[in-house]
Amino acid sequence: MRSFPAVHTGAARVLILGSMPGEASLAAVQYYAHPRNAFWPIMGALFGAGPELPYVQRLERLCAAGVALWDVIGACQREGSLDSAIARDSILANDFTALFSACPGIGHVFFNGSAAEAAFRRHVKLPPTGQPLRFTRLPSTSPAHAARGFEAKLAAWQAVRSAACVADALAG
Repeated sequence: MRSFPAVHTGAARVLILGSMPGEASLAAVQYYAHPRNAFWPIMGALFGAGPELPYVQRLERLCAAGVALWDVIGACQREGSLDSAIARDSILANDFTALFSACPGIGHVFFNGSAAEAAFRRHVKLPPTGQPLRFTRLPSTSPAHAARGFEAKLAAWQAVRSAACVADALAG
């Protein structure tokens, strides 16, 4: 299975990384399409990009806020939707060197859960650049990770809005 292209503009300041789209997302050809995934409700609270909007408008709102969206894994073998079912030896990472070249203003990378962070650290090798990057793991928005409720996840994810606003203020 293959991931989706990155969603970004050259003006992106923060990057949100998932691991690999699940079955519902792959079928819908949309990031975070599972109806119980908290990603879009959280993006609605942070950037006005909630699930009530058409998908294209949600992506436009994220881009307008300086948020880029992608997955660490570009291709892999997996049965079902769980990250734990990904065959580790089948993982091919996306081309992050190209993404960071296209978006030189990205200063903060947020991982949507521990699987995205682990895949990035294991499979992505970035060449040294003058672009300082901060990395933060956030609680997964997946319905498979229900240990934290929506409010707790939203509180943690406020860091994305803060990072986008700080970067915007520094650029302005």
